[in-house]
Amino acid sequence: MRKIRNPHLSGDPQLYRCIGCSPHNPVGLNLEFWDDGESIISMWQPRSEFMGWVNVLHGGIQATLLDEIAAWVVYTKCATAGVTAELQVKYLKPLHTNQGEIRIEGKLVEQNKRLAIIHAKLLNDEDELCAEADVKYFIYPEVVARKKFHYPGVEAFYE
Repeated sequence: MRKIRNPHLSGDPQLYRCIGCSPHNPVGLNLEFWDDGESIISMWQPRSEFMGWVNVLHGGIQATLLDEIAAWVVYTKCATAGVTAELQVKYLKPLHTNQGEIRIEGKLVEQNKRLAIIHAKLLNDEDELCAEADVKYFIYPEVVARKKFHYPGVEAFYE
């Protein structure tokens, strides 16, 4: 598995405050990512401040995790940037905040000129599927992504 570099770290920490992946956001999720060749993966330890119900990870946080992994699939597998067009989440089983790390996975299912379809999932520390989503991203041509969205090119994500 290859570690994915976060090229946004070289920018202004006051501007790079993404709730999902910026270490500069004190209330953020601070995700890091790996590429196993087929999927983009992140491991994350839920904190109690992200509870919805007692020791259960809030559904909105789960949706954010699924959307964030999809964005990194777009960066690395589609080699561009995009924006979420649709996020359909299925909550299958409670994800607990007090039972260890969860695994977040995203895989590119389909891509055409304007859209990418990503399947994302959340697995608990026992590798049980707890939530999944089909995420539709509107993707930009790379030249537009570089100019308007500060996309650094796919090579910036890998050593």
